[in-house]
Amino acid sequence: MDSAPSHLEVRKDKTWGGRFTKELDPVVKKFNSSLHFDYVLYREDIEGSKIHALMLEKQSLISKAEADSIINTLDDIQREIEGGKHILDETYEDIHMFIEQLLIERIGDTGKKLHTGRSRNDQVALDMRLYSRRQASLILKKLEDLINTLKNLSYKHRQNMMPGYTHLQQAQPISLGQYLDAYTSMFKRDLNRLKNCCQTMNYSPLGAGAFAGSKLPLDRLFVAQELGFDGIIESTIDAVSDRDYLIELSSIISICMMHLSRLSEDFIIWSSTEFNFIKLDDSFSTGSSLMPNKKNPDVLELIRGKTGRVFGNLMSILTIMKGLPLAYNKDMQEDKEGFFDSVNTILSSLSVITPFLNSVVFNTDIMRESMQSDLLRATEVLEQLVLQGIPFRDAHHKVGKWILQAIESEKSLKEIAQQEGVNLEW
Repeated sequence: MDSAPSHLEVRKDKTWGGRFTKELDPVVKKFNSSLHFDYVLYREDIEGSKIHALMLEKQSLISKAEADSIINTLDDIQREIEGGKHILDETYEDIHMFIEQLLIERIGDTGKKLHTGRSRNDQVALDMRLYSRRQASLILKKLEDLINTLKNLSYKHRQNMMPGYTHLQQAQPISLGQYLDAYTSMFKRDLNRLKNCCQTMNYSPLGAGAFAGSKLPLDRLFVAQELGFDGIIESTIDAVSDRDYLIELSSIISICMMHLSRLSEDFIIWSSTEFNFIKLDDSFSTGSSLMPNKKNPDVLELIRGKTGRVFGNLMSILTIMKGLPLAYNKDMQEDKEGFFDSVNTILSSLSVITPFLNSVVFNTDIMRESMQSDLLRATEVLEQLVLQGIPFRDAHHKVGKWILQAIESEKSLKEIAQQEGVNLEW
């Protein structure tokens, strides 16, 4: 009769399985795995692991030959992953264990030394900061492209007049350039918020271990410098339990998507037959499967719709973090899917809105013609009376009465004002 397998034999496939005597239930294994979404961190995981290996060599915790073997093999694994040569096996919980097991399969005991002085807690925290920093730089570039496009369009249309709106009612004359400048201002604020966030989050958590640091002679500053961080997170507890930077980035992305949604809403209205302020380019429009006459602003509607999902992702991470005790908790695995989705959504939205804006034809003649009523100039009349010494409230009341007379008599505001002895310049 065969003897019962030891606990080491039972859990030999698990890097943390030394004290366990039973296999994970298949349902738990599937439920626990994050590999199907955190695989996108493979570049960051390998980048951080290579620098960690260099630090271990520098501190004489592994030899130069071992560090070289680890680094070269990690390079091979990265090329293979990018070449699609590895199936994401959910036997392994996450991308970090997946890569480590591939490493151990290649170089044996040397590969087992890579995790010296490191926990998955600080490893994941490092990977997420590297990923966030890289994605933030991509968002910054696309925001800059959008801002430049808006600036160019504003300059081009600085003399093209149109009605400005409040409450979606015609309010005062503005130029199309002024209108576009408003969105330029919004996206500039997004840009500045993002730059500030990049500075705030650019500190390395590696070396914090599970949460209490390590007694090994690690050089945290060396790792931080090699990875381009401005320093280390001094509190090891905070280093592994902080997700403020993800919340801040998610908030910035949400605000930027809100601005994109407002722009989309305006252009959806402007593209309607009733307004006809813009003409949609065929390459950025869709049709109806039933109605041959339709030309739909689907790009704009999708941006408007996706904004809601991004807001949901922000609320999700806030809700996850609001009740967590220090330090690390498995709940934090749920910080990734929503954040990855928000990043992909803002990048795709910015990627499409800039060429969309460059494709749009502004019907400036129609915009100008829509200002036929000189009631749009009522504020100018009011201010002219103020310049003549009439108190503001009295002037406001007087012009209001003139407007009523103009409507009832079907005359222009200018005609009524002239009857009252006020000469207007337009």
